[in-house]
Amino acid sequence: MTDRTTATPPQSPYRSALAALSGTSIEWYDFYSFATAAAIVFNDVFFPADMPTTLKTISSFATFAVGFLLRPLGGIVFGHIGDRVGRKKTLIITLMMMGIASFSIGLLPTYDQVGALAPILLIVLRLIQGIAIGGEWGGAVLIAVENAPKGRATFFGSFAQLGSSVGALLSTGMFSLMNLFGEHAFDTWGWRVPFLASAVLVVIGLVVRTKLEDSPVMDKVHAEQKQGTAGRLPVVEVLRKDWRTVLVGVFSLATATGGYYVVTSYLLSYGTDDRHLSESMLLNGLSLAAFLELVVTPFLSLLGDKIGSHKVVVAGLAGVVLLSIPQFLVMGTGSVALIYVLMLAMRFVMSALYGPMAAILAEGFAPHVRYTGISLSYQICNLVFGGFAPVAAVWLSSLAGGAYWPPAVALMAASVLGIWCTLRLRVYHQRRVTTRPAVAPAARVASGV
Repeated sequence: MTDRTTATPPQSPYRSALAALSGTSIEWYDFYSFATAAAIVFNDVFFPADMPTTLKTISSFATFAVGFLLRPLGGIVFGHIGDRVGRKKTLIITLMMMGIASFSIGLLPTYDQVGALAPILLIVLRLIQGIAIGGEWGGAVLIAVENAPKGRATFFGSFAQLGSSVGALLSTGMFSLMNLFGEHAFDTWGWRVPFLASAVLVVIGLVVRTKLEDSPVMDKVHAEQKQGTAGRLPVVEVLRKDWRTVLVGVFSLATATGGYYVVTSYLLSYGTDDRHLSESMLLNGLSLAAFLELVVTPFLSLLGDKIGSHKVVVAGLAGVVLLSIPQFLVMGTGSVALIYVLMLAMRFVMSALYGPMAAILAEGFAPHVRYTGISLSYQICNLVFGGFAPVAAVWLSSLAGGAYWPPAVALMAASVLGIWCTLRLRVYHQRRVTTRPAVAPAARVASGV
């Protein structure tokens, strides 16, 4: 039998990248639809009308945050399946889970109709979303990275992350469209349409993913499993041998995850509630920013393949440090032009974090535990810094009397820490290559990492 770890990959790297992009686009569309709705409508739909505004806002963001509680569990469960069974089957399961949960959210009764049962049902569906997305990102990254030509892992790995941009663009676009029907229509039925529409997207994603094949790297992993050289519990091996890589990976992603929600969900809430800016104007700005991210991420990833992924990420984090305070400062001016310029500038520098980080994390772990390793890093980071970022931002701002600077300073601190951790990831990768030369060198050639 031909050793496919050294043979030509069985499918085009572009086909693999497209499959990663289509699936993550749908899953992130569902995820960002929830984030957007939590910022502008869930506080009135799923909570009592006589609840104080700040408490309703925090409660609404809390329903968004609970989805992050089970994301590490999703990473462990689906990471195990992905490392032991295969990437393709795992990705089909996560896509179906996410789609069913999102469609169901669009059918939920309101607080006025069923009382406290409404937010309870919302939280249950949100938890299902969290488990599904916990297993999605790692598999999508690997299906693209492990089929990439040598030296192009950063570029092809960025396609999985592009799903975040596409999902955000589709989500904010749908909510902007529903806003055109008027405030009353939006609050009564318009907010449900983006969730119900996800059913169509899921069908498209399933068609694409069922035609996939697992990467040559996965074939080698299966061979190692048959020979008994691969451990039965990837999570145990990762936590025993690579816990430093996981820990540093968590903090290197803090700005890319938590920071994203600060400059999208929290910024939307801050602009509408504290600065009384137009909801439609801010949604349109976020749509433009998502489109910019979609366009520039592949080019920044190509740059990462040429000069080094770590350099691109460090430059992006430095940009976030410089723009954090101006991003919120301009909200007080009321100038649409200034607000849009800073939104676009912030999203440009944050785009430098997304594509390259996929390849950086993937190269930090051996192939037979890679799905589990990168999923743990990414999902623990989302648990700590992601879902609770909007809640923490509201709380920090309230401590300072509604001032914008506490969340901005927290974002700056996370970015400085991220710079140090990103550089450490490079060191750990070099050590792994040096100390584990027998762990599938051919797989590194085939995967480009």
